[in-house]
Amino acid sequence: MDIRYRQSFWFRWRRRLRRILGLKWNVLVVGDSHVQVFEHSCLREAFPWVAFDVVWVGGATASGLENPNSKTQASHLLREPLYSKKRYDQIFVNLGEVDVGFVIWYRAQKYQADVEVMMEMALENYQAYIREASQVAPVIVISVPLPTIADDNDWGEVANLRREVKASQRERTRLTLAFNRRMEEWCGHNEIDYLGLDDCSLGEDGLIAPKLLNEDPADHHYNPEIYALMLRDRLLPLLDD
Repeated sequence: MDIRYRQSFWFRWRRRLRRILGLKWNVLVVGDSHVQVFEHSCLREAFPWVAFDVVWVGGATASGLENPNSKTQASHLLREPLYSKKRYDQIFVNLGEVDVGFVIWYRAQKYQADVEVMMEMALENYQAYIREASQVAPVIVISVPLPTIADDNDWGEVANLRREVKASQRERTRLTLAFNRRMEEWCGHNEIDYLGLDDCSLGEDGLIAPKLLNEDPADHHYNPEIYALMLRDRLLPLLDD
């Protein structure tokens, strides 16, 4: 079902009324460093009536799994804005790339644990965070970005730190796709909106589409302009009532 129609009539009516009155629609965007895309001028210009408040934590993992790359208190930093004095009309959540692309595999190798068990732990803790956020405002969960680091990459801080993870890019991609499918199913069962981008993120070879790769080969984030345009096109039916 198109997630546009899972939003209630009154919810959409309130958003439309605020726009007519010239009031901003306040959206909290929380996640890891990938959500910086919401600071892109493309999205700001496409939705001038929306005030995106972007809170990101580098190397953040909502799963609670050990992330050897992160020295941040991600759990606290990602929960703090949920309880700020500012009132939010909607919350976008995009977490998981660190978990699926690195931490799950790292922990499975380090502790000789099953990857599926580690993914289940990540899903359960991520879902708990989304339930918590849903008590503050309606949530849209955005699918986890696909792995961009190729098997033979040995440049860049992220690639160097992840070098000890033996899983291939194809294995990491398959796990990310499975993670996103599980999240989409869970969101559907719990009446939480889910914005899936896997269908337009995959290339013909089953890996990340070349157009999404960053122009800086040492940067593991998506190309910000292409990613912003992709999000804009998918969000227009949801925010442009």
